[in-house]
Amino acid sequence: MISDNFISRVLFFIISFIHHIDYKKMSSSSIRHSRSKDSSKRKQQKELIKAMETPEEKRFRRLMKKEIKERKRKELMGWDNDYLHYTNADNPFGDANLLSTFVWDKKMAKDGLIGVSNEELELRNRQKMEENKRELEKVKKRRMEREMERQQRDEEMALLQRSKEAAQFKEWEKSEDQFHLQQARLRSTIRIEDGRAKPIDLLAKYISTEEEVDAVEMHEPYIYLNGLRLKDLEDLVEDIKVYMELEKGKNFDYWNDITVIVEDELHKIRKIQKESTYTAVGRREGIHQSVAHEVAHIFRGKTAEQLDQLKTQIEKKINSKAEGVDIGYWETLLSQLKAHVARARLRDRHQENLKKKLEVLKAQQKMEESQFDPEEGTSSHNYHDQIVKTNLSSNRNEPSTSNKSPIRNEKCENSADDISDAEQEARNIIEECTADYEACGYSPSYISPNSLEPGTLVVSVLDDNKRLTFARLQVQGTGTRIENVMAAEEIALQKEARKGMTNEEAEFSVESELDHQVYLWSDKYRPRKPRYFNRVHTGFEWNKYNQTHYDMDNPPPKIVQGYKFNIFYPDLINKGSTPQYFLTACGDNPEFAVLRFHAGPPYEDIAFKIVNREWEYSYKRGFRCQFHNNIFQLWFHFKRYRYRR
Repeated sequence: MISDNFISRVLFFIISFIHHIDYKKMSSSSIRHSRSKDSSKRKQQKELIKAMETPEEKRFRRLMKKEIKERKRKELMGWDNDYLHYTNADNPFGDANLLSTFVWDKKMAKDGLIGVSNEELELRNRQKMEENKRELEKVKKRRMEREMERQQRDEEMALLQRSKEAAQFKEWEKSEDQFHLQQARLRSTIRIEDGRAKPIDLLAKYISTEEEVDAVEMHEPYIYLNGLRLKDLEDLVEDIKVYMELEKGKNFDYWNDITVIVEDELHKIRKIQKESTYTAVGRREGIHQSVAHEVAHIFRGKTAEQLDQLKTQIEKKINSKAEGVDIGYWETLLSQLKAHVARARLRDRHQENLKKKLEVLKAQQKMEESQFDPEEGTSSHNYHDQIVKTNLSSNRNEPSTSNKSPIRNEKCENSADDISDAEQEARNIIEECTADYEACGYSPSYISPNSLEPGTLVVSVLDDNKRLTFARLQVQGTGTRIENVMAAEEIALQKEARKGMTNEEAEFSVESELDHQVYLWSDKYRPRKPRYFNRVHTGFEWNKYNQTHYDMDNPPPKIVQGYKFNIFYPDLINKGSTPQYFLTACGDNPEFAVLRFHAGPPYEDIAFKIVNREWEYSYKRGFRCQFHNNIFQLWFHFKRYRYRR
């Protein structure tokens, strides 16, 4: 039985515990100050309780403490709550040694450890556990090493893959830059052939033909900068930057000299534009106008080395900062000197390039001469010289003999009384010219191929006749005919056809020649071709390739996307007959076709050469085929094929 004294002590302990909880609710500052006092009080209370308890109470307290420790140990071992209350006496397994350590007796007997004491067994078990622990540490260490090696190997593989990708990307970037450079040169070539070349096109052509022997540029490259406006020079600076970036420093000196000259020209133009402002303010910029001509005369005619020496002297004078030295004058002179040095370098480079090409041409000419027999060459050369001498002698002798002929002298004497002196002189001149013409005096003398200068272009007679025929045909088409005079009705029709024309459309007037046509009504009506106003629709095709290699700043080449034909038939005899069109593919090139229009008298058939692609016949896509108000309209666009997987 528990005594009343024990109950009172328990109540006292509970009250002190409540006071302790209230004490915890106090502020942290007060707790820190009174922590030492509370700990001493608790110790005194515990000692007082232990001193006043009975032996039964002491045994009960120790059993409870032991049970709490055992419960904690079982929880750490992973026992469930259902097994925590098991003891050696109370357990469903009937095991009296449930809480004791398991001992494998058969294994102990096999190992010969039957008579070994418990202390030695515990020591052996402890050593074995330490060995197992060390083995586990070794295994763990080896596993960590393998993981580190695998991670290092993965990093090396990733680094190698990145290096391969970087090299591949660099190759792609290089090929892309090469592609853009080729496209820029191709655009320049097209603009030059079309007669709308920009300054950058001529400069790029000059530097690209330096290594070609057949292409000879007779003028220095800075000649192309003459007469350019401010806007053209600013655009040229940006174009030069693009070429320098694409060529990766290949012709750096050339483009750098051109840039210096262009910037100097820009400075001159801006200076001219600001002259009025400087005049109003009353200040000058570096060099006075009266001295500018003398400065230009000093720079003119000097080589690049001489100009470099002069540049060094000017820089020394500026850096010396001596008294009485006009720094602004010398700095402006130095800025102008840079442009003159660049021009001198380009001029020297041009002269050296011409000399190299001349030497190559001479070497080629010597090799060609060595291939022929020397005796044949000398005999042919002598033969040509004889022909030239005979022609010259005949040219000299025949006019003199013609002038001394008695028949002509008699005629002149008989008519001397009737004509004046001026008429006589004119007749003498005409007679001399006639004599020279009859003696082939106006024909060029024969020259041997060996006497030609290197680089002379020789044109055959057949090519010269073709060129002359082509030039005559062009001249024949420049005259003004009565048929080209448009009537008021035709002007109104053309105005109607021009409606709705956008920037993406251009006038299309390339006719295709047809075979000779014979009409049954040609004896009744005068055949004539109808007038027309056609439009071609162009635009960009943004397919996968163009999306990869182009953008809006650098667009792809435009392609033909459709046509709009407007043929005028105001004088058609049979108003009830509708004009027709016929499409025929070209035999020599299947990518093009001939579109022929047929209406009836008095109009001949007319044909145009267009791109041969599939048409879009939907009216929603802009297709139109109608004859209204004496205008036959045929509008169509080509089909667009979309890529789909």
